[in-house]
Amino acid sequence: MNTQRNPWLGLYALVVGFFMILLDMTIVAVANPAIMKDLNADVSQVIWVTSAYLLTYAVPLLVTGRLGDRFGPKNIYLIGLTVFTLASLWCAESTSINMLIAARAVQGLGAALMTPQTMAVIMRTFPPDKRGAAMGLWGGVAGLATLVGPILGGVLVDWQGWQWIFYVNVPIGIVAFGLAFWLVPSLPTHEHKFDLVGVALSAIGMFLLVFGIQEGNTHHWDAWIWAMIVAGLVVLGLFVVNQARNTGEPLVPLSLFKDRNFALGNVAIASMGAAVTGVFVPAYFYLQQVHGLTPTRSALVFAPMAILTGIFAPIIGKISDKTPPRIIPTIGFALFSATLFGFAALMKPDGSIAIFMIVGGLAGIANACIWAPLGTTATHNLPVQQAGAGAGIYNTTRQVGSVLGSAAISALLTARISAQGLQSGPIGEGAGGKSLHDLPALVRDPLLEKISTALSQSMYLPALILLIGVVASALFIGYGKSAGGPANDMAKADIGAH
Repeated sequence: MNTQRNPWLGLYALVVGFFMILLDMTIVAVANPAIMKDLNADVSQVIWVTSAYLLTYAVPLLVTGRLGDRFGPKNIYLIGLTVFTLASLWCAESTSINMLIAARAVQGLGAALMTPQTMAVIMRTFPPDKRGAAMGLWGGVAGLATLVGPILGGVLVDWQGWQWIFYVNVPIGIVAFGLAFWLVPSLPTHEHKFDLVGVALSAIGMFLLVFGIQEGNTHHWDAWIWAMIVAGLVVLGLFVVNQARNTGEPLVPLSLFKDRNFALGNVAIASMGAAVTGVFVPAYFYLQQVHGLTPTRSALVFAPMAILTGIFAPIIGKISDKTPPRIIPTIGFALFSATLFGFAALMKPDGSIAIFMIVGGLAGIANACIWAPLGTTATHNLPVQQAGAGAGIYNTTRQVGSVLGSAAISALLTARISAQGLQSGPIGEGAGGKSLHDLPALVRDPLLEKISTALSQSMYLPALILLIGVVASALFIGYGKSAGGPANDMAKADIGAH
């Protein structure tokens, strides 16, 4: 292979697939009402379409990072991309809500194989002092995908139906496979033993916790729901104990958390994952059901957020190389939290869409201040031989946050809807399945007020979660002169070997 291969070419190829799998975290949010209607589902069921994907995405990430170290990030990425693309076709062909949930679960497994490889390739082909720009692109793609997802989803749902949010992945997946096969370098592999006990404990613990939280309202928080949540926490506690006592090669090398910025970065990215997943569910129900906007129009309300994230992320990524680690992400988290409190205040039947878009634009700038600088800071000091493990842990933490955010917003939204005396079936429908906007004003207006109140109250959850990110980012410390010294040399050796 060419010894002078430009690492940017491989990164460009990887982010095509990375963009697609992150797109699928949020693209479904705007399609939820259409899926509910077409497949005759309720709120809890349709949110499982997202949660199933997030859960099977999150749980395997710890081991898929190691698979990349052992068998090569390029090979594992290509396998994951194939699984993801085929599962997307299955999603599009689903004829029941349960079939769609199952297909989404398989799709999540494909995404889990792909994600750690993108970050590991950055860590292994870019020296630490040059990673800011690379992580700027990676973080920009991550932030942009989560925001563009609903916009693209809205257009596709209005144009051809919700199935096309999955059909569109097939040609993109084929192009992404060709680019990665051609441009991503084959990096040296490292022997690893796989901690099967750790994998089992983390998977069981996460499933019990998420299923318990999400299904709590549906089952009226019965004793068995609480037992499931407690059991999940206990199993995850056993997982941590198991990892601490593992004298071989643990799934999560707890020694990595001795690096203060890595530990705090994981806390911050978990809050970001939870907030981003949580914010779109009430926001799109509000825009579509309260304001009566089409999926496309409701998604375009968030266009300023997506555009400003895309514009500012690469710029801020470069600036972050030259500023103390705590400054930019702390500002980003504080601004993002403030904008969500702003959304909550605006979510009334007569709330201004124009002001909603302006606040969304500020949220886009906030996103640009978070994704790239956070990833750069968290991984800056990690040794290159643990690139897969570090990337796996960081991405797992983000996905765990996303899963818990999805489950929590589902539980809270269902509770708030019930508290307003509304049914948890398709939101925004009156008697006989009619749209609320077709009802007489005397009946419609009180219902819209109740729905708005429930959705607005739900928005406070992601806003408060982001305050955790503010605190974690504010506690970052400078890299120091020796940070990344050995990793830098090894990164250069990796590049030179190819």
